[in-house]
Amino acid sequence: MIGYISDNLLLPILDFFYGLVPSYGLAIIALTVVIRLALFPLSAGSIRNARRMRIAQPVMQQRQAEIRSKYGSNPSKQQEEMGKLMKEFGSPLAGCLPLLVQMPILFALFATLRGSPFADVPYNINLKVLPADQVAAIETKPFNSASHSIFFTEQDHVPLVASLPGGNRIGVGETTKVQLASKSGESLDAIEKRINPSFDLTPQWSVTKGDEVVSVAADGSIQALAPGDATVELKIPGLAARSGFLFIRALGQVGFMTEGTVNWDIAILVGGFGLTLFLSQILSGWGMPANPQQATANRITPVMITGMFLFFPLPAGVLLYMVIANIFQAAQTFLLIREPLPDNLQTILDQQLAKQTVTANATAVTSERLPFEPNNGKR
Repeated sequence: MIGYISDNLLLPILDFFYGLVPSYGLAIIALTVVIRLALFPLSAGSIRNARRMRIAQPVMQQRQAEIRSKYGSNPSKQQEEMGKLMKEFGSPLAGCLPLLVQMPILFALFATLRGSPFADVPYNINLKVLPADQVAAIETKPFNSASHSIFFTEQDHVPLVASLPGGNRIGVGETTKVQLASKSGESLDAIEKRINPSFDLTPQWSVTKGDEVVSVAADGSIQALAPGDATVELKIPGLAARSGFLFIRALGQVGFMTEGTVNWDIAILVGGFGLTLFLSQILSGWGMPANPQQATANRITPVMITGMFLFFPLPAGVLLYMVIANIFQAAQTFLLIREPLPDNLQTILDQQLAKQTVTANATAVTSERLPFEPNNGKR
């Protein structure tokens, strides 16, 4: 499903925006905004429900406890009262459905930006090398990798599959060759002759696991050397992987550091992601009663997620998308928290804020007393 959405929805939108303004950086921003606007009704529903549940949760928990205590011996009546409670305040699970609906599109968008033309596209081929006398007993099954859309020019892209017609189980001493072709069977060489790419599309081959088990040549021929497991990786260059945008040196650049040198463009994008995520979380609690646990989570979560990029680096183009998406999310949250609440929830919120103010004032008065003064302020 993700590949279908990417090939038939996201890439055509990307082509459209690149045709208007020939900049892949601007195309990423435009694509992100369009998808976020399309998903606005779904994400807005989740934000509204989260805001309402944050207000109603203490009251709902109290009422649920009372219902269980009062109707513990009458399950049908208990279920009826619980239904009335959910009808009054809404279900905590109501915000999950919009998230589930939009997840495939967001995953497809993420996958699109990690592939061609923004980054070099890897194909991983897992191999099993067996002793020569065991190969005859193995049933031959053709091996086909996942399909990836490869950009040959700014407007021409074709889904390619890496395949081994004889399968990925070979005997020691045997040689097999990886074939790159479209889903219809047109080879990479034939596609290049037909389209005439605007840059060098020569695949880069390497053995990422088991270099003592297999070797690979520049034409994709794999030689089995010894029994064992191995992985061969081929990378097809991305058309825009080395294209810059604003302060970004290359949209396909990966990693916080390269050969001991800090990539400051990546550092700025990672820092921007953390700041915009923190801003979005702060806005989600604006106007709500103080919650120490939530406040701690709001401080820790952006740091933890941002820190993950040091161990799981992403291409600069993907980081640009994530920063823009966070900015859009923060703006969306700011607009939605200004919406009026239903009367019952507004009453509860006013009571919670008034109680918080009284508690804060009482704490302040207590802290101002001298150690020898009694609580009532009299001798």
